[in-house]
Amino acid sequence: MTDLAPPLSHRLRWTFTDGLTLVGRELGRLRHAPGEIVAALIFPAVMVVLFGYVFGSAIQVPDGGDYREYLMPGLFAMVTFSAWLGVMTRTAADASRGVMDRFHSMPMSRLAVPFGQTGADLLTGLLMLAMMVGTGLLVGWQPHRGLIPTAQAFLLMIVLRYALSWVGVYVGLAVKNDQVADAMVPLGLPFTMLSNAFVPTDGMPGWLRFLADWNPVSALTAAARELFGNPGAASGNAAWPLAHPVTTVLLWSAALLVIFVPLSLRAYMRRGR
Repeated sequence: MTDLAPPLSHRLRWTFTDGLTLVGRELGRLRHAPGEIVAALIFPAVMVVLFGYVFGSAIQVPDGGDYREYLMPGLFAMVTFSAWLGVMTRTAADASRGVMDRFHSMPMSRLAVPFGQTGADLLTGLLMLAMMVGTGLLVGWQPHRGLIPTAQAFLLMIVLRYALSWVGVYVGLAVKNDQVADAMVPLGLPFTMLSNAFVPTDGMPGWLRFLADWNPVSALTAAARELFGNPGAASGNAAWPLAHPVTTVLLWSAALLVIFVPLSLRAYMRRGR
């Protein structure tokens, strides 16, 4: 009996090609939504002005130092964490408007759709990160430890953003309604605020400090401060995630990918049944 199934290499190439097509679709939508581009351009400047100049005068940096240099790694982490929210709303919108059902009816790789969503977010995230870097340099922030540690810090942000985007795909498929997804977006703000991104966690109550110290946003912020050489490096009595921030970010990223990649693929495949 002849096996008609295509070889694995062909299926992988098929998935990759279809995934790139869907990446192009997601990026093409930005041309028809200029408001999103404008918001992405304005957001970094607003956050730096609001926290760096308005609140910064009242916040003391541990061991001294410029607050804007202390702040920028936290803003990088905040933008990184926002990945899952954007992917969630776009995935839920496609699911509720029948786009996912249309994809299932087309002769294309089933795995390409979630990979296309996450791949497009990775590219838009790189653009947003570049804008954040430009804003930071304009207000006086700069890395101090050289090219390699700086590249490692940004690579950590990219890895965690990609892992978080799979969370967004799964949640977007689970809610199946773009209105519910939009209502969930504000829930991301308390998560980023409950961290060391804007203020040290030392002054928080014990139970709140525990949550903040184990927040992945705090780990990414601490890792970026360490690799950039910015103020606010973890002290000797810091919690384990802040004392080993790079390892913590990698563990968070691996855990999210291991959990949410199969969950997202399974959720998408179920929609085609």
